[in-house]
Amino acid sequence: MKNQSYVLPNTLAVTTLIVYVLCLLLVGLFPDISFTIAQSWLHGIALSKLDTWSLTMSSFILGIVSSTITAWVIGFIFVQVHNYFTKRK
Repeated sequence: MKNQSYVLPNTLAVTTLIVYVLCLLLVGLFPDISFTIAQSWLHGIALSKLDTWSLTMSSFILGIVSSTITAWVIGFIFVQVHNYFTKRK
């Protein structure tokens, strides 16, 4: 993994981008079940009080950019930590 320091972060970032877009499409097609699933993932927080989804183009861009960058940073840190522990063997 040492010679491919950017392969994992790039892969994780692109995967996150794809999942984000798929999630957006599924929320658009199935909003009721999306509320139920989101509420279960957030430990029962009452999302029903929000009443509606309100995804604007700017919030879509912010969400996709921030989640993709976050995934890349997590992947990069993972590779660095992995390489550190691999060297210690």
